[in-house]
Amino acid sequence: MDGSIDESLFEAEEKMEKAVEVAKEDFAAIRTGRASAAMFNKLTVDYYGAPTPLQQLASFQTPEARTVLIQPFDKGAMAGIEKALRESDLGVNPSNDGNLIRIVLPALTEERRKDYIKIARQKGEDAKVSIRNVRRKAKEDIDKAVKDGDVGEDEGSRAEKELEAVTKRHVDAVDDLLKGKEAELLSV
Repeated sequence: MDGSIDESLFEAEEKMEKAVEVAKEDFAAIRTGRASAAMFNKLTVDYYGAPTPLQQLASFQTPEARTVLIQPFDKGAMAGIEKALRESDLGVNPSNDGNLIRIVLPALTEERRKDYIKIARQKGEDAKVSIRNVRRKAKEDIDKAVKDGDVGEDEGSRAEKELEAVTKRHVDAVDDLLKGKEAELLSV
């Protein structure tokens, strides 16, 4: 098989992997009934004037299913962390005892669950669109290589079959992640 086609396929697969990873992170950041540190992955805190990921400013513990304890590494970040939590879409009301910030997650209402499932489906769709865009670009590369005579028809169609298989595998991976997230959101 021609090197440039191999390269196109390899690059396409790498980009599709990234799309699946992004979906995995997006799903992790969607709150379920259980507390987890991943819920805070996308949160940034104004830390001495610089937007800083919350993960870099504190450690997290989940002593109970719906309780999160956040221990700032620097007490000076306490107010900023609290503000970021209050303004986030997690719907939490943090309390702080001077050392720790405690969050008790409210139970998810049926309404909220449905909202989160909608968000998860949208993130899943975004990931699949991204994967399909990668496929389209790789297919254009393959078609061009065949048209330019760099590779034969057979190699071109073999590469396309491989591209389809790779695409299907990654779309299925996103669907599986989404199914898992929906199940998590539906279980009380």
